[in-house]
Formats: sequence, structure tokens, C-alpha cells
Amino acid sequence: MRILKRSFAVVERRAEHAVKFFYAHLFWHNPGLRALFPASADGMERQRDRLFAALTHVIAHLESETFVPYLRDLGRDHRKFLVGPEHYAAVGTSLLAALAETSGQAWTPDVEKAWSEAYQVMADAMTTGARTSADPPWWDAEVVRHLQYGEDIAVLTLRPHAPLPYRSGQYVSVSSERVPATWRTYSLGNAPRADTTVDLHVSRIEGGLLSTALVREVRPGEGLRLGAPGGGLFLRRADRPLTLIGAGTGWAPVRALLEDLVERPPDQDVRLFVVARDAAHLYDRPLIDAYAASCGWLAVTYITPAPGQHRNQATDRLATALGNRALWREQDVYLSGPSPFIEETAHLLEELGALPERLFHDAVPASGSARTRPLGFGEWFLNRPDPHWHDPAARAPRRAD
Repeated sequence: MRILKRSFAVVERRAEHAVKFFYAHLFWHNPGLRALFPASADGMERQRDRLFAALTHVIAHLESETFVPYLRDLGRDHRKFLVGPEHYAAVGTSLLAALAETSGQAWTPDVEKAWSEAYQVMADAMTTGARTSADPPWWDAEVVRHLQYGEDIAVLTLRPHAPLPYRSGQYVSVSSERVPATWRTYSLGNAPRADTTVDLHVSRIEGGLLSTALVREVRPGEGLRLGAPGGGLFLRRADRPLTLIGAGTGWAPVRALLEDLVERPPDQDVRLFVVARDAAHLYDRPLIDAYAASCGWLAVTYITPAPGQHRNQATDRLATALGNRALWREQDVYLSGPSPFIEETAHLLEELGALPERLFHDAVPASGSARTRPLGFGEWFLNRPDPHWHDPAARAPRRAD
């Protein structure tokens, strides 16, 4: 395990070069695979980011009991990309080539052997997950309602052709023929319903092809594809006071949890904090107010910036509001929103006394950097990050560039 982590510390420093080399090698030697990936430059840039994020996750959890289950879920999920068992050998060859190219003199026979064996373990786990899954590769669904709030937020109600099994608070990946070979993850905004419909809350990202299509272009009657539900933001029902915090369209899974609580009211009080960039983005306020009026166990706090202030002021106001509340050690806290928001809020709550094991949210990127993409070599050289896998007892050789 140590040899892989030391090797990855070298690769991390040239992460962007590594992933670009990987895809160039893969498509040059297997041109038929290009059609399985996004056609746009932006889509491929995101794909490269996801590849390195997944590789980072794998290396970080090599010795964890979650390692094999994660890979099996990944293999199950990759069926929606039309990935078959025959593709794993090609990917492995290109991955080793990229690692060798990026590692330079640090790529020794022992390192190559360790990576080859590790990749085989990964490939075997992923193919097993794909082969043994009882779920379909995706669920086809029809858009039955499209509600738009302003220019950049929409709530889409979908009716899957077959029932979608999920728990309140989970998410699904979504694809549209308007943006081929592109999948993005969105939380389900409702508890399971008798009519099997589901809601997606979508915030348009500037330059985001799929989010723009979902918010501004998709209409009722169109078809979408949904990947298998995932995520761990489901109610634990532990008979403890609850705090729910949702920012932006991170309100969607919180709404699903709240619907679950309304259906089966808790014995303990529930605090709800709804954070938005401005009052106009509190698009579900009538529903929240109705719940607050009818549920004696629910206390609601809205957090927005002061009129005319930057939207980041909402985070400062939330910090003040949370600091004015007590008994955090007794709370189960559920967080949803952009990754930096979750990371900062979770850190603040721990400082206020909340127990880490009672802070529930889906995975966020590793702390320590505000960057959303791997560093290019030039940027890394000017502003070097700390290696994730630094081993002071054994310094890995570095390539002379």
C-alpha cells in the first residue's frame, strides 16, 4: 500500500498532465471508445477531473473496509456509460502508460508491479459489481412538469417508466439526449410517493450544458435517463434532536427529509436552516411556511444576505445563527449544499460542539485547497501544495523537468 501512496504523491504534482495523457493514449489506441465520452471540451474537462477524483478516492481508501464496496458500486454505475468487461483492459493499459509518463524516474519495476496488481483488483471489483447488480443500467423517465423560478432554477417532476427505489435524501445521476454522453448528479427533492414520480431541483451553472438544458430547454413529454440512487443523507431515526441545513438547491434533499418527518413526526424538536443567495431564491418558501405553521416540532430560520450585499454574506449570517444555538452535542445534523459550504459549515459545527459522527452529508472533496480542478505543472511549481501522501521516512525520487 505504501508504495502506491508514495507513487501517487509524485503523480499528484502533475495531475492535469496525467489525465490528459491518459485520455489521449486511450483514444489513440482505442478510437471506438471516444463515442462513449462527452463531445464538448467542457464535458471532457469535467470527465478528466472526475477520473482523478476517483483515483484519489481509491488511493485514500486502499485499506478501508469501504474500498471494495465503493468499487463495486462504481462498476454498477458505469454501466450507464455503456462500459463493458472488454473495456477494462484498455483502460488499464492507458492508466499505466499515463502513470509511467507522469512519474519519470520514479517509475520503477516495483512501482509498475504494484500498480498493475492494484488495477487488477479494482477492475475485478468493478466488473463483479456490474455483473451482479440487480438494477438496470438506468431508468427511463418522462418529464411531466417543469417549473422555472427566475432564470436559473427549475424543479422538474419525472415519472420513471419503472419504479425507482430510493430513500429520502438520496441523489441520482441524470442524462438527456440534448447533451449526449453527459451525466450530472442531482438530489431527489421528495420522499417516495405512491405515484412513483420524483422531483429534481436544478440550478443552472454558467457554461454548464446539461444544467442549462434542464432549466431552460427541457419540456414536459421529453425523456431523461436516471442512474441508480446513491448517497448517505437519509434519516437515522435515532430519537435525538435534529438540525437540517440546506443551501441553494441543496434544499432538495433536505425537503425530502422534511417530508419524511412530516409523514412520521419525530418525538424531538427539529431545527431547519434554509440558506439562499437572496430572497428571490427561496423558491419553496410557501411550502416551508406551511410546514412551520402546522408542525409544532419544527423551527425554521431563513438565511439570506442583507439587501444589496454580496451573496457570501449569507454564510456569515448562518455562522452567527448557528453560534446563537446551543446543545450541538445532542444534535444529529444533516447538511446539503455546495461542497465548500458543507466543508466550512461542518468545521464550524464541530467547533460549536457537534459530534463528527453525528454530522451527516454526502462526500466533499479533500480540504486544503479552494481549487476545483487538479493543478497543471506550471501552476503547481509556482504555488506548491502539500502532497496528500507525503511519507517523511521515504522520499520518492522526482523527475528532472
